[in-house]
Amino acid sequence: MSEFQQVVKEGTDKVKKISKRVLLLIILAGILGGAGYLWVCNWTYSEGTRAGYLVKISRKGVVFKTYEGQLNLGGFQVPGQTPTLGSIWDFSVLKSEAYQSLQEFEGEHVKLYYKEKYKNMPWQGDTKYFVYRVEAVR
Repeated sequence: MSEFQQVVKEGTDKVKKISKRVLLLIILAGILGGAGYLWVCNWTYSEGTRAGYLVKISRKGVVFKTYEGQLNLGGFQVPGQTPTLGSIWDFSVLKSEAYQSLQEFEGEHVKLYYKEKYKNMPWQGDTKYFVYRVEAVR
């Protein structure tokens, strides 16, 4: 092997070694960045309660089946009639236990306990408001 061929071989070996390290660093940065993004998006931004008439609760989705509901916040109710439409608040439910208890209160005046996240992921639900507890308002 000539001296020129040896220099070229050493150069290509060096480039391969550096390329592997750069590629590894890019992959590692992508994994850490994605994990950090998911972690920050899952922080609770606020939590509280909302009261109103539970209009709807359902399980829906094409790829990810999620629990979704609507609460009528406004309007007034005449005894024996459906409450008038006011402001509708959409929410998601993460746990099936909460979903089952919400089904029992559909059409009734309820108080919902929720947490608001920075961002929702597609497998969590359609909204960033996640209800975890329900109480009947008498």
